Amino acid sequence: MALAATSLVAGPVVAATGDAGPCALPRTGAHHSLGLDTWNGAYPRPDRGLDAVMIFLSFPDSRPTVTPAVLTADYFPSTTRFFERASYGKFTLRPHARKQWTEMPRPSSWYGIERDWDSGRRSAYLRDAIDAADGAVDFSAYDIVYLVADPDAPGVDSDATKVVNFDRPLRADGTDIRRVVTVFEQHPPDRNVLAHETGHVFDLADLYHRPTDGKGDWDTYVGDWDVMGSQFGLAPELFGWHKWKLGWLDDLQVRCVQGSADLTLEPIAATPAPGGTIGTRLAVIRTGENGALAIEARSATGNDGATCTEGVLIYRIRNGAPSGGGPVEVLDTHPGTDACWDRSVYPPLADAPLSEGETYTVPGERTRIEVAGRTPSGSWTVRITTGT
Repeated sequence: MALAATSLVAGPVVAATGDAGPCALPRTGAHHSLGLDTWNGAYPRPDRGLDAVMIFLSFPDSRPTVTPAVLTADYFPSTTRFFERASYGKFTLRPHARKQWTEMPRPSSWYGIERDWDSGRRSAYLRDAIDAADGAVDFSAYDIVYLVADPDAPGVDSDATKVVNFDRPLRADGTDIRRVVTVFEQHPPDRNVLAHETGHVFDLADLYHRPTDGKGDWDTYVGDWDVMGSQFGLAPELFGWHKWKLGWLDDLQVRCVQGSADLTLEPIAATPAPGGTIGTRLAVIRTGENGALAIEARSATGNDGATCTEGVLIYRIRNGAPSGGGPVEVLDTHPGTDACWDRSVYPPLADAPLSEGETYTVPGERTRIEVAGRTPSGSWTVRITTGT
């Protein structure tokens, strides 16, 4: 449980190695594995600028009531800004939106669009879309393809928005198209939905946990705390572990704790001052061959500006859990209470972070985290004791 601490973080630093390698879990065969010792070359890595084409699809059974320009503004520049903040300026998503509608050859209702739609109809939709746009779009010039359906067409189901990976790539303009983002959102769309789907393009997993019957709560594992858990989250900044995987954090900003350590953690969403360093953003404790604990500070800044609570967040990583199977689990340091019930996607985890003067012993591990307080600049001072 979380207990008020009477002592401040003090005393000698024992061990927080600058070599984060021992804490880097190996990548497994799980879909979107959160192992990060190697990069999956089937996905583009966002460590440089990437170009995305946005194609707007109309249907012969419906006349669009909004323009491509209006729909473009639903997603950009907000999605580009999200990733620029999340990457500390290391990655820029460059959108190239078509200005005209591309008409599909069949009525929208023919495709049977829905969340778990028929694979044959879905394949037909994708082939028809690429073929219809190919005359006007040079697909070889783009790293990412967004197919945006007319939101008012009768067969469009917003629950079907997702990334589709091809077993056999489609071929156009001499290039393989291995995956596309199919967008079926209403206007205006869900908040941060395109950032969520684009995360899949970069091999990030769904962090929600789909109930067996599809009817329970989907947000019990991470709540508001990462856009890959919910596009509606109050604190949608990507976890530090994700940033490490994507190359936005490196060994200078990640501390692998072996033993005990006193650390000053910069808020994960804070933008470095011009000319300043990123600082220490993530502490990791290896708990086994396929698991780790991650510790980071979350404050009301940047992509986390609307967060419900501030503090030091602790979560488990499982590299063998597939997308949607619980690869990340936020630890609730205040069990039995909740916060922001009127705004949070999952109030029991809205107050999950440790506050100043509190300690938490991780269940099943010989690990204790103590939060002493905050520096004048807003960083969080933390003592981590692993008992090893």
